[in-house]
Amino acid sequence: MQTILELAEQIRRGSISPVELTTDCLARIERVNPALNAFITVMAGQALAQARRAEAEIRAGGWRGPLHGIPLGLKDLIDTARVRTTAASAVFKDRVPTEDAEVVRRLQNAGAVFLGKQNLHEFAYGASSVVSYFREVHNPWDTAHIAGGSSSGSASAVAAGLGCAAIGTDTAGSIREPAAMCGIVGLKPTYGRVSARGVVPLSWSLDHVGPITRTVADAAVILHAIAGYDARDVGSADMPVADYVAALRHDTKPLRIGVPRAYFYDDLDPEIAAAVSQALTVLATMSAEIRDLELHVPTDCTVQSAESYAYHAEFVARSPELYQPETLRRIQTGAKVTATDYILHHREMEQMRHGISDVFEDVDVLLTPTTPIPPPAIAELKENPELLRPRELLLLRNTRPVNVWGLPAISVPCGFTSAGLPIGLQIIGPHWEEARVLRLAHAYEQATAWHKRQPKIVEPVP
Repeated sequence: MQTILELAEQIRRGSISPVELTTDCLARIERVNPALNAFITVMAGQALAQARRAEAEIRAGGWRGPLHGIPLGLKDLIDTARVRTTAASAVFKDRVPTEDAEVVRRLQNAGAVFLGKQNLHEFAYGASSVVSYFREVHNPWDTAHIAGGSSSGSASAVAAGLGCAAIGTDTAGSIREPAAMCGIVGLKPTYGRVSARGVVPLSWSLDHVGPITRTVADAAVILHAIAGYDARDVGSADMPVADYVAALRHDTKPLRIGVPRAYFYDDLDPEIAAAVSQALTVLATMSAEIRDLELHVPTDCTVQSAESYAYHAEFVARSPELYQPETLRRIQTGAKVTATDYILHHREMEQMRHGISDVFEDVDVLLTPTTPIPPPAIAELKENPELLRPRELLLLRNTRPVNVWGLPAISVPCGFTSAGLPIGLQIIGPHWEEARVLRLAHAYEQATAWHKRQPKIVEPVP
């Protein structure tokens, strides 16, 4: 599979057309999506119209940059004007926004083509995506296993070649965890780096928007297009945006890597432990030093629970039966949070966001496994509902604290289990240092071959 930068150069030269590329993606979606259930809504007519417009603009000398004419997917809680945005729930199954999300508007300005809206865990409130009004998403490496969550459809689609990239959201790990489980790249930027306006919220204080891609360079291209201040988003921050693609060429030798073994490396699946250990060996050759350190790790979920309930309270009161039972149960836990508890826990979260900066006086990045265990089997979770919550909490164990800190973090593939399921490596940086995180991730990616592997999907017979 070609990268966005490779395709962009071919499109700019005219050796491949956006229409041809989009047509190929739509044909592959038609063949493969029945096996993966990655898309809820395919926007074929709109995508082809956008591709034709991009082709005409480029031929007329109006090439806008590397995303012009590139087909992408959108997680189906990102608003698209005149196209339904369901959040994978019966509550919103007929909801059609009148305005695009800010991230969609920025991608449109960059000339991107939108293939459709991708499946997810209902209202993004979970890490497995076995809970969805539109049924579970399947992992392209083994369709008997989950693709992670909540941005599962986006990760599954990108890994299977159903588009060049996707935009997901991440409240506790929902970009990085599915990326790890599908053997691709998932980037959660610093809180406030990318506008979340027009995205159905799970938790306003913890929600992040970011790219899911096949390579680190592709993530850098997309982040450059979607990053920046949005005066209409109260969580947006007015901070300079770097040239993330240029940053990939910077030397990684001066970087000091911190390894927080307590908590993040506890009770790892043996194959994940071995893969991450090997990754550390590789990274030792391209950095100044690797040192162990200890962190105070936040594990409280009060802010998320309270904010989720605050958003859903009216819908729950009106139509509780439209929610999947497990989603409803999780939402209703937030009703027990008092205003005092919420204020105190939110203040504590803000203090932790400030305090985590001290860690980066001694190291430049942190490195952990993305998930402690490989992707569970779908049947195991569906047949044993009591396993769902503990499995999901474990899957998000290493990613959730990064949302509380609001730090930028990326997951890159670093190996496979003996069963052929992907393993992810998480690189975490200081606030606003996405360029640093991308630089080390890119160097590791180029020093290994994990990103070159592709799933052998059994396509259904027409």
